Amino acid sequence: MAVLAVSDILPTASDCDACLERLTDGARGLVDPSDIDRGRFEVADDAAAIAALRKIGAQIEAAYEHVAWTVEGMDCTSCAQKIERAVGKVEGVTAAKVAFAAQRLTVEFKAGDAAPDRTESVVTGLGYRVARRESGTTGGGQPRDGDAPLPDAAAKAKPASEGDPALRGGARPGAEPSETAGARTWPAGAAALLRDHRSSATIVAGILLVAGWSLDLAGLGAATLLYAGAAATAIVPIALKAWRAARQGSLFSIELLVTIAAAGAVAIDALGEAALVAFLFNIGEMLEGVAAAKARSSIRALADLVPRVALRVDGTEIREVAADSLAPGDVVEVRPGGRIPADGTVVAGMAAVDLSPVTGESVPVTIGEGQKAVAGTVSTDGALRIRVDRPASDNTIARIIRLVEEAESARAPTARFVDRFSRWYTPAVIVLAAIVTAAPPLIFGEDWTTWIYRGLAMLLIACPCALVISVPASITAALASGARRGLLFKGGAALEAIGKVGTVALDKTGTLTTGKPTVARVEPFTADIGRVLSVAAAVEAGSDHPLAAAIRRAAADQGIAALPAADHRAVPGMAATATVAGQPAAVGSPRYLLERGLVDALARAELDRARAQGQTIVGVALGSELLGMIAFADELRPEARTAIAELKALGVRPIILTGDSAAAASRIADGLRIDAKAELLPAAKLEHVASLRSGGGVAMVGDGINDAPALARADVGIAMGRGTDIALETADAALLHDRLTGIADMVRLSRAALANIRQNVALSIGLKGAFLLTTAFGVTGLWLAILADTGATVVVTLNALRLLRFHGGR
Repeated sequence: MAVLAVSDILPTASDCDACLERLTDGARGLVDPSDIDRGRFEVADDAAAIAALRKIGAQIEAAYEHVAWTVEGMDCTSCAQKIERAVGKVEGVTAAKVAFAAQRLTVEFKAGDAAPDRTESVVTGLGYRVARRESGTTGGGQPRDGDAPLPDAAAKAKPASEGDPALRGGARPGAEPSETAGARTWPAGAAALLRDHRSSATIVAGILLVAGWSLDLAGLGAATLLYAGAAATAIVPIALKAWRAARQGSLFSIELLVTIAAAGAVAIDALGEAALVAFLFNIGEMLEGVAAAKARSSIRALADLVPRVALRVDGTEIREVAADSLAPGDVVEVRPGGRIPADGTVVAGMAAVDLSPVTGESVPVTIGEGQKAVAGTVSTDGALRIRVDRPASDNTIARIIRLVEEAESARAPTARFVDRFSRWYTPAVIVLAAIVTAAPPLIFGEDWTTWIYRGLAMLLIACPCALVISVPASITAALASGARRGLLFKGGAALEAIGKVGTVALDKTGTLTTGKPTVARVEPFTADIGRVLSVAAAVEAGSDHPLAAAIRRAAADQGIAALPAADHRAVPGMAATATVAGQPAAVGSPRYLLERGLVDALARAELDRARAQGQTIVGVALGSELLGMIAFADELRPEARTAIAELKALGVRPIILTGDSAAAASRIADGLRIDAKAELLPAAKLEHVASLRSGGGVAMVGDGINDAPALARADVGIAMGRGTDIALETADAALLHDRLTGIADMVRLSRAALANIRQNVALSIGLKGAFLLTTAFGVTGLWLAILADTGATVVVTLNALRLLRFHGGR
């Protein structure tokens, strides 16, 4: 792939629109503008593309490759940051990103470079275990989670179990993880932790420590040897990790501080406390690992939704194949109770499908021929044949997981602040510990042993681990909780921002309304309602226009059959025509009717009435006679009033921004008792969003291409789940279940996460401050200092995990 350096054609960030216009004119169809925020564009590596780009002043750079690894042994996000910093310094690496929740490291480097081998050496040198996943040559830009599909190569080769009923047509609802694809992809979490050599050393140290205490209580001298053995057993793994981190540039690591404190305790003949400090630190690390595995399990549960195998239809035969081998165009069969293995379109059958695993929708939705099916959902009562539309690496589940992981690795503003704070906090406290150690003996002649002991305790308190993970732990838990309920945030910044907005601007068509016109009324003039509908249905037979579909539905609902018709034609933007009962017939717009002199006083009154009510209207003509008129309305979503009421209860002001007519907007706004701005072109909608931002935070909710600019301009852009691809790509968040009540749930989840973050930060800083004072005055010692640090880390992690139980306001 070739890479376009946007900086060569973008003098300033404010010229983005001009840049896009130049790209559109100069390289139409060759460049994807959605990557503009990365600073480079990806284009096909061919002569035509390169020539077109060079014409507009673009510079073509070298090709890049992405390699992803699974990294085991990370206990908290500070481990992830440590790896990211170390790998970022590797020669040849242009960008590195660690997704802690996915335990994945993704690295970008120039094609042909040996950077991957050097990267593995650095990560293993830090004491972590790595396994390479997949690589691919791409254009430039930051590493993205989509570069390495979730199922790894080893998993793809794994044979399906023979005769397992859970694997025929999909895993059964409630299947164990081992029965589904996700179980092959993810590390074993807590089980892997318990197999770790450091855990074994901790257990041995604990046994020696307990034995030493027992002998000490009995007054036997052998306790000293046991304490020494416990200290050595527990300290050595910590010291090795500290040495590896220091070699890679992470000098002020918690492992180094604990090693110094424990070694200092040994030096002043406090063997028991040295062993206890190292033991408690290792216990804390193990508990952090278990808590982190719990957080990961929420995302892993999404991967577990996709069945391991699928039933592919090959002519007259049905073959059992690996689900991740399905390609677009394949047809699969899903039997009652089976999970759907891929995103696709139903080509045969009808069934009630349980969407709750993916979107949180509590009521099964009936789907049939021509309707979309989503991977991971369950066909509850019928058999379906589905044509695959997307490969396994790009199905709904895979995209959700990628976005959640990407969001988890994109740090929130609070997380960035805490990270900056911790960088100077630790060195500052180390200096303070040195002063506490040396000043009293040197100035006041105090006992060196006493103050060395207190200084060592302050070193333990200096570690900011609890503070550093306090924000990412809450963000990760909230993102996972939201994804399980159909609330998808694309980053911690969006999660934080939506809880602070004071206004939510909503598009009308397709967002507040169903987006599907329905027949509001039929007004007959020279024929009865049945005759009007039968002629209209005949003219609109076979048309895919939304109004045509509404007419056919209305006729079918009333049991009215369409008359025989022939010679169907369309007059673009004006009418549909046909020959019905040997006469020319038309279903046309008011303009079409006026041009043909079919509008009399009665028809004009009906037109005025429809306009006043914000309705669309067409006339039905047969020969030279206007039989009647049909008025259409785009009805409110069933949950719209509840959604608006919930937003108001949260202190958020809803407002409608629409390009529809003022009458149509007023009809919807009056029903919801909110304000509306109508007849807005995309540029005007953009200006209104900008003006709303000046009065405080604003979220924009939309579903269409015309909403994309406003979604991008708002503090938070929220796309409806069934919206256009460009709206979903532009938005900062998405409602996968396509329910408006999810907006209020997003606000609640954001506010819950912000409250959780405040609790964690206050707890971390409060405990540090309290123990700094008590240690300086000799009230607390080494073991309490390490207990305060590791205990605070575990407590903030467990507090963050409470967000996994978020259930919204209902």
